[in-house]
Formats: sequence, structure tokens, C-alpha cells
Amino acid sequence: QVQLVESGGGLVQAGGSLRLSCAASGRGFSTYAMGWFRQAPGKERDFVAAITASSVLTYYTDSVKGRFTISRDNAKNTVYLQMNSLKPEDTAVYYCAARRLPIPTMIAADYMSWGQGTQVTVSS
Repeated sequence: QVQLVESGGGLVQAGGSLRLSCAASGRGFSTYAMGWFRQAPGKERDFVAAITASSVLTYYTDSVKGRFTISRDNAKNTVYLQMNSLKPEDTAVYYCAARRLPIPTMIAADYMSWGQGTQVTVSS
């Protein structure tokens, strides 16, 4: 099973940018779909973005389309989330997740490995 560690979170002003990274250890990363989810205080964990194992296809929730970009480097066992034009409503703990199939879904229960999360705070 793959282990995941996120980094890159922090405090940023509205309109700013952050780049999250998720480093994977263990075997099989290049065959797994990867996703990013987020959880704000008192709310459920929501889908943000996902990418197929081959990087051919990406998926986004409507609220981040045009602002966030998911990518991966299978040679480095790393998946990224570039976040631009950040808004206060993007404030949450961001989690990366791995699915043991090459095609992602938007359902958290479909992912078998999770990182510990990284806090993103956007001030107005």
C-alpha cells in the first residue's frame, strides 16, 4: 500500500497562489489514480481534483475549474495541485488520496490511501 505525505500548505491572501505536493512511497504509484480532497471545519470531505494514472485525463469540482491544476510526475512519485486566484472559501485541510485503479472517481470512499493533510488558509 502506498504512503502519502502532503506539503506546501500555508497562509495566503485572497488572489494569491499555492502549490501543494503529495509524495508517495511504496510500490504502484504509476498505476494509481490520484485525487485531492479538502475538508473545512464542520464540513464533509469534498472532492477537489483528480488525475488518471497516465495523466491523460483530469477532473475538477466546478468551484475550482480554471483556478486549480492537478498534475503528476510518476518518475518522482509525486502529485501536485497548483492553486491560483485563491479565495477565502478555499480555506480547508487538503488531502491527497490514491485509488488502486487507473481511473479516478469523486468519491472519497473509493480511495484506499490518504495523507495526513495540509492546512490552506486564505485571508480576505
